Amino acid sequence: MTTTVIILALALLGGAGTYLFLTARRLKNMPAVPDSSRLVTLNPGNFQQQTKSGVVLIDFWASWCMPCKMMAPILNEVADEIGEDAKICKVNVEEYQQLSAKFSVRNIPTLLLLKNGKEIDRFVGVKPKDYLVKQIRKSL
Repeated sequence: MTTTVIILALALLGGAGTYLFLTARRLKNMPAVPDSSRLVTLNPGNFQQQTKSGVVLIDFWASWCMPCKMMAPILNEVADEIGEDAKICKVNVEEYQQLSAKFSVRNIPTLLLLKNGKEIDRFVGVKPKDYLVKQIRKSL
């Protein structure tokens, strides 16, 4: 009985490991999702102007980051649902390291929620669309 349970557990772990490996491989080869026309790409030149008023959600990301790739279509959906109520923006941490350092971004994806230029919330990791929309609407 115990041997059967151990063999069954090892088989399940092996299957789960194979599934995770194949999923990670698929994500690695996944092409970048085009940004929604509503997304704003931030850089040091436009950061202050774009974030000084209203509610702004900023995604700090990198092209090699698998969770960041997972967030891309979610952010497109958030931008489309929120519309003109708030801005949804992105900062590439490889290109604009000074912006990620300014906000002490240590992990990616990190999403900052700003209101009138001040950070009011921070989310690390992949978050679902409904959660982000709720947090943005709560901040309006």
